[in-house]
Amino acid sequence: MGMSLEQKKAMVQEVAAVAQGALTAVSAEYRGLTAGQMDQLRAEARDKGVYLKVVKNTLARRAVAGTEFECMTEGFYGPILLAFSQEDPGAAARLVRDFGKKNSALVVRNVAFGGTLYGPDHLDRLAELPTREEALSRLMATMRAPVQKLATTMNEVPGKLVRTVAAIRDAKEAA
Repeated sequence: MGMSLEQKKAMVQEVAAVAQGALTAVSAEYRGLTAGQMDQLRAEARDKGVYLKVVKNTLARRAVAGTEFECMTEGFYGPILLAFSQEDPGAAARLVRDFGKKNSALVVRNVAFGGTLYGPDHLDRLAELPTREEALSRLMATMRAPVQKLATTMNEVPGKLVRTVAAIRDAKEAA
């Protein structure tokens, strides 16, 4: 049963609203996946904060028009699904990569980040981006390192003095 014009307009508006606020997007061909596998993929997407939608190609082109993901339109052919990362830039790429390892029927078409189109070979690079918590952790470790080094150096001066005095005391007691 086909979609009515109102349903199509609503879908385009929904996907366009998500695309406006998304950080990255991945398009993939899902031909060959069973309904159970698609349900599993959707559940994983919900858990990871990824917006996942199976969209007809013409509706997908209209939805991403005017967004930074407009560069993906040439890859919209055949049965595709769109995955948008809402909070974590690498979330959609990690989801598609990990699911694709278990199900070879999921084939990546395009990856888009910052208005630039990348091929499927860039999926791993995008998936390796740190999460927000990982990035903050690395930043804090980097900022803490000089302070910790200074504290260690400053603490070493009195420690060396104590060891020197102890060595002198031991030498006098031995003599």
